[in-house]
Amino acid sequence: MAAEISFSITSPRGDHPLSVAYERVGSGEPLLLLHGIGHHWQAWEPVLDILAAERDVIALDLPGFGTSPALPEGVPYDLATVASVLAALCESLEIERPHVAGNSLGGLLALELGREKLVRSVTALAPAGFWTQAERRYAFGTLLAMRFGAESMPLPMIERLSRSVAGRAALTSTIYARPGRRSPEATVAETLALRGAGGFHQTLAAGRDILFTHDVPGLPVTIAWGMQDRLLLRRQGIRAKHAIPGARLIRLPGCGHVPMNDDPALVARVILDGSR
Repeated sequence: MAAEISFSITSPRGDHPLSVAYERVGSGEPLLLLHGIGHHWQAWEPVLDILAAERDVIALDLPGFGTSPALPEGVPYDLATVASVLAALCESLEIERPHVAGNSLGGLLALELGREKLVRSVTALAPAGFWTQAERRYAFGTLLAMRFGAESMPLPMIERLSRSVAGRAALTSTIYARPGRRSPEATVAETLALRGAGGFHQTLAAGRDILFTHDVPGLPVTIAWGMQDRLLLRRQGIRAKHAIPGARLIRLPGCGHVPMNDDPALVARVILDGSR
């Protein structure tokens, strides 16, 4: 059962109370896990037990996703603001400079935390922000279509589709290379998470002008990309390596955009190696 923590951030408009839902397991050096747009902390469930054997793992619902409330009115979903929210969260949890691993939007946030020297190491799985404008439009159009589908289907239809491998593929093959490995219950839950994500459109709007061209010097950085990523094409990993020359660039065979479900053992090993 996920916990919830309340804290506040300061913006030009004053102090804003926030709360964030999170799951915390394991022991060792702290490791923060950040999901992608429209997802929730349960995206990391396939790797949690493996990571928890060596790390104090904190998987959270980003503001406006999962069960975490949206950011207060007037607080933007831009990269700097959400990174400051994550920094305030870590302070509230009494975590000093955790390792961080993120997927997609979470990977971009992980790199921003690394650039700000707020973490010890960064593992970014298919991070956003290394696209051309054409690639960004394709990704955003795909995400909007997924959102529309999740909003349009009644719950009984989602539940019926989730019971078969073909149905789970129809619901999730954009992000998974092996959608049949996702359980029916998890497929229903993440479809509903996409449908109910209050921060979805604001996050997309904030991402239209994002192009991550910064280096992240002085930290161990690992960038890993699924070889079957259908959302953020794997050639974007080469651009990420050019922007961050010191990073390790790792290919994930047999994995899609959200690789934790496609090959949990491989992804967990990449994260643990990157945080040693």
